[in-house]
Amino acid sequence: MSVPSMTLYYNAASPFARKVLILLYETGQTGRVTLKPVNVTPVNPHLEVCHDNPCGKIPALCLADDNVIHDSRVILDYLDHQHVGNPLIPRDGSARWRRLTLASLADALLDAALLIRYETFLRPEEKRWDEWVDNQSEKISRSLAYFETEAVTELSAHFDIASISLASALGYLDFRQPNLGWRSSYPRLASWYYEVSQRPSMLETQPPA
Repeated sequence: MSVPSMTLYYNAASPFARKVLILLYETGQTGRVTLKPVNVTPVNPHLEVCHDNPCGKIPALCLADDNVIHDSRVILDYLDHQHVGNPLIPRDGSARWRRLTLASLADALLDAALLIRYETFLRPEEKRWDEWVDNQSEKISRSLAYFETEAVTELSAHFDIASISLASALGYLDFRQPNLGWRSSYPRLASWYYEVSQRPSMLETQPPA
């Protein structure tokens, strides 16, 4: 058995870290990476993470040569070049830009969901801004509507960078906003998510209950 050559700073509740974990499972690279759980919030930085990633965010991937790469999109791109199977990020052409754009929209949805989490959980109650939360919620609704009407068919064709990003985002909505009830408004998306959520990579990376 090979010794892991990389270390991933992550948290099981982080949807951005989950994207990386899903790709590792999908590409058969889990044995190459040691998982190092850390607790990081915008108001509680982790010194070791900050040493390797100045902005203090996870996920961060320490390579065999001790160089560290960070931001989930950068890590995903790096890892997708480290396996011999079909790439999960198209290498060139219109397919590359389309799938990366869909992945970016899923990440924007995630960003909005995280901002709601920070505003309603971390910020003191007397300082919370309802209009801010409402606007983040609208971003989520617009993004879900786009995936429902414009992208769900093509997402069904391949489980790749776009699918991984959206599945992680929807999983996070279930995890942190279980009362949102998005499935009733976006039935095609709900059907797609039901199918992909049964993949081993999704089952193995579910956030803690």
